[in-house]
Amino acid sequence: MADTAPFARLLEVMARLRAPDGCPWDREQTHQTLRSYLLEEVYEALAAIDGCDWQGLREELGDVLLQIVFHAQIAAEAGEFTMADVCQGLVDKLVRRHPHVFGDVQVHCADQVLATWDQIKRQEHDAAAPSRSALDGIPAHLPALLRAQRVQSRASRVGFDWDHITGPLAKVEEEFAELRREWERGNSADAEEEFGDLLFALVNAARFLQVDAEEALRRAVTKFERRFRAVEEALRLQGRELADASLAEMDELWEQVKRDEHPEPPP
Repeated sequence: MADTAPFARLLEVMARLRAPDGCPWDREQTHQTLRSYLLEEVYEALAAIDGCDWQGLREELGDVLLQIVFHAQIAAEAGEFTMADVCQGLVDKLVRRHPHVFGDVQVHCADQVLATWDQIKRQEHDAAAPSRSALDGIPAHLPALLRAQRVQSRASRVGFDWDHITGPLAKVEEEFAELRREWERGNSADAEEEFGDLLFALVNAARFLQVDAEEALRRAVTKFERRFRAVEEALRLQGRELADASLAEMDELWEQVKRDEHPEPPP
């Protein structure tokens, strides 16, 4: 069994910080004022994972846990729920949604596990509020690409999906053609809508390719930033700035950076 003493100590420290003679800043915080901190800490944990920085991840997970404990302490003070309630609710959910581990249900692959999980979730939701949508429960504040992928996955699990990736790829081509048509017509509002449809279609194609659309875009942005900074540095070594270079010169440096990252193998 894991040593629970550090966790108990964490709860004690958090309660002390929120006590009348505790930290003035901690005492002023609410669920609403802490929202941005929770999101920020999660993204910092993701950055540590991307960098394979396991010591950094240990620290960032601690920061995420701090936010969870913080919210639980605020809720306990208001008589809403306690950290024990959070933990017990999670334990109950994990046991209930894993009948293949804690019960006698038989599954043979990860897809069957997901199907069982979704079925149990629907049963739970129907018991609380009958006639709910298969899309209920997807957080509205998720990043747009991630939310699109979650919505599409939920729809797929109830049979609303293409049979083959050729369907999503054809849809991408269709939406791109519609975007171009509205742009050529000068319809900016309709172009915005078609652009959204194109992004949604691309996310669907990513799902069929088993690509995480949010992660793919994040990596693409990181790659652009890395190469852009390299172009800036190359110009600085020449004693110049971006404003001193033509677009053609910057393009040439960009292509050189790309070649340096992916040199051609010797003949």
